Amino acid sequence: MLDIAAELHGWMEQDRDFAVATVVAVTGSAPRRPGAALAVDTDGTAVGSVSGGCVEGAVYDLCRQAAEDGHPVRERFGYSDDDAFAVGLTCGGVIDILVTPVRRGDPSRPVLAAALAAAVRGEAAALALVTEGPAELLGRPLLVRAEGPADSALGALPAVERAAAARATALLDAGRTAHITVGGDGGPGSGWGDGPGCGPRTGLLVVANLPAPRMIVFGAIDFASALVRMGRFLGYRVTVCDARPVFTTAARFPEADEVVVDWPHRYLEQTDTDARTVLCVLTHDAKFDIPLLRLALTLPVAYVGAMGSRTTHLDRNARLREAGVPEAALARLRSPIGLDLGAHSPEETALSIAAEIVALRRGGTGVPLRGAHTPIHHDEADGPEGRVGSAA
Repeated sequence: MLDIAAELHGWMEQDRDFAVATVVAVTGSAPRRPGAALAVDTDGTAVGSVSGGCVEGAVYDLCRQAAEDGHPVRERFGYSDDDAFAVGLTCGGVIDILVTPVRRGDPSRPVLAAALAAAVRGEAAALALVTEGPAELLGRPLLVRAEGPADSALGALPAVERAAAARATALLDAGRTAHITVGGDGGPGSGWGDGPGCGPRTGLLVVANLPAPRMIVFGAIDFASALVRMGRFLGYRVTVCDARPVFTTAARFPEADEVVVDWPHRYLEQTDTDARTVLCVLTHDAKFDIPLLRLALTLPVAYVGAMGSRTTHLDRNARLREAGVPEAALARLRSPIGLDLGAHSPEETALSIAAEIVALRRGGTGVPLRGAHTPIHHDEADGPEGRVGSAA
């Protein structure tokens, strides 16, 4: 439900009763991934989505019922071979939906309110929802933050709470969304903390919420303006940096979160980056590019791309080698930047760059899906825990 945190935080502040349907498991092809949510209040107002339209009507009705009677429910939806127009996923997949009532006086409400507030503030936090196990725990939340104790509505099950908090904290540190199992008798797949005294076997979906990843665009040119808009669309916090003050202004880049006048390599030395950061070098000017890329290729960031013709690319690589950049580091450089879309305009070029970033992040090939014998959702290949969950 953290994907619709802003709307639900508003509902909490307005003291509304509502129910939230969350995708907790996916088998095969489905439009939305675990953690996606649809919420419905007692007036029938709906926000979010769990299936892109396939089963929204049926889930909407489940939410209306749960908001009224206060009973959580888990339902499975899949494709019907007998009747393609029956309630089901015409894309061929199967999704499990957990419907959780959020009503005034419910012990889960303060924990969910804290989770939504943290997400709205952009804080690192992970929300765990009980998806299977003791009936009285179904839908109950556990919230862990990067620092501080957990908030829990799990009641008198301290062993389950401790084990779930430890696993959720580890997933938060990795920025991952995953289904976990704790407690139980040590049987196959029971995971963390098995054995006597560890409480009943309990399954939880852990949804990690991290601050927006960074996109740093070096070079205050027209192509940068289009890329800023694309980066914001993809959920990045976007910075534009250039050493030329006449071009590097907030008026030219109104959609950037930050506009910095500085030498690119000097700014990169001083600013914070992490494993989700993407660096897009659009200056194609050796006096900026070489010191910047020499540093960028040493950092553990997600993506380093540089604009320029193939001639510029060859010259730049030669200069980087002369500057002491090893071949292994050069192999990380995405240059010329972007996928081959035949792009010409700044907007088309920004789309090409964004497509390469998404393909690299998700493990895509960049080839047309028509005729390809590859999964549509490549991160499914990573197993049930998936890849890093973020705004990108």
